Amino acid sequence: MLLSGARQVGKTTLFLQAIEVLLEQGVPPGNILYATFDHPLLKLIGLDGLLRLWREFEPARDGVEYLFLDEIQAAKDWQVWLKHQVDFEKRRRIAVTGSATPLRMEGQESGVGRWHTIRLATLSFFEYLQIRRDPVPALPHLKSLIAAFNQTPAWFARTGEESRPLTGLFHDYLLRGGFPQSAMFASIPMAQKLLREDIVDKVLKRDMTALFGVRRILELEQTFLYLCLHEGGLLDMQELCKNLEVKKPTVTNFIALLEATHLIYRLLPFGYGKEILRAKPKIYLADPAIAPSVLLKGKGLLEDAALLGQAVETAFFKHVFTRYYQHGISFSYWRDGKKGQEVDIIADAGGRLIPFEVKYRSQNVGPNELKGLIKFCRERNVNRGYVITKDAADFGALALMSGDIKLLKIPAPLACYWLGRSELEAADNQEFEA
Repeated sequence: MLLSGARQVGKTTLFLQAIEVLLEQGVPPGNILYATFDHPLLKLIGLDGLLRLWREFEPARDGVEYLFLDEIQAAKDWQVWLKHQVDFEKRRRIAVTGSATPLRMEGQESGVGRWHTIRLATLSFFEYLQIRRDPVPALPHLKSLIAAFNQTPAWFARTGEESRPLTGLFHDYLLRGGFPQSAMFASIPMAQKLLREDIVDKVLKRDMTALFGVRRILELEQTFLYLCLHEGGLLDMQELCKNLEVKKPTVTNFIALLEATHLIYRLLPFGYGKEILRAKPKIYLADPAIAPSVLLKGKGLLEDAALLGQAVETAFFKHVFTRYYQHGISFSYWRDGKKGQEVDIIADAGGRLIPFEVKYRSQNVGPNELKGLIKFCRERNVNRGYVITKDAADFGALALMSGDIKLLKIPAPLACYWLGRSELEAADNQEFEA
């Protein structure tokens, strides 16, 4: 099993919890090995040397051996070693993590059928509330977002009113972030300081140098700062290169490395062919609190409508992506070049399209503000879409002149809360299957 994700996302904690469960089940301690290749001595002796040293101190016993190897990307030739272990050491169960390399991509060619990859994101809004033990209103359960289409106006009004306390908690989530350690801080400035110094800085200044040989750290930092300023927007490479006075191949490499270290998501436009590959991507950061932390916004984020809207869009994208990417769902955005109309996020499940438009604003959202979404639905014969709103009262089905398209408005706190519920049944995938 390969666990990939950003630094401090909780990979090591999951390992330690798994080890605790194994010990409770009676697995001999000598059959369990945990090691982190962040340690310089382990990098020096390598993977085979580590196993020899383990068996010098802990003689081999009968039964299954469990290996938990943290930050394996720091070990030399780890892919070849892991393939060999899976093929020839049948009594071993191996779990590895990596935060500074795209484990799923690197292991794809030789790993098909041999191991399973899990990509860990930062905490969902629901998980954030659980870990902080914040008081949450009693809300109805939904097996899928599609189930909300069948509800009555009275249900929308009642549920929206009951969900109002979520708004303040959701704004705190946008400020503290979904990294478990930062989420637990009582002080928002301290949580954002942790994000800047212990997560972002370590990736930019340590991992990029040690693992990818990046030497132009200042230009890398400037590129990342530019992405924070333009989060959720189209990435204009020419404009970026001009502003930072950096050559395009260098910036292209930086973008790829930031994606490899799980600090950003890159969303391509909807469509096919070379035109799409040459088009501008949208960039989302790995967590909505990263940009305000890097930009030293603090609670000022809540007073800046544009930046707050970007943070909400990032949070929603992270939730919908995390929930469905393992089910073969691809994501893109759509933009009409002639009129500038667009749809923020499009999920594609084998040709079945589900569009999402984020409109986080105080006033209720009406059809006139959704021309791009409506046009996309009509041109692509899509009969259902979602609008992510702000106010708890802006919740319910949106009446259109044309009855062949159904749009559902859902306040962002509720949408993220429902998408992030850990106990949702697998049946919620029907939104992308039915």
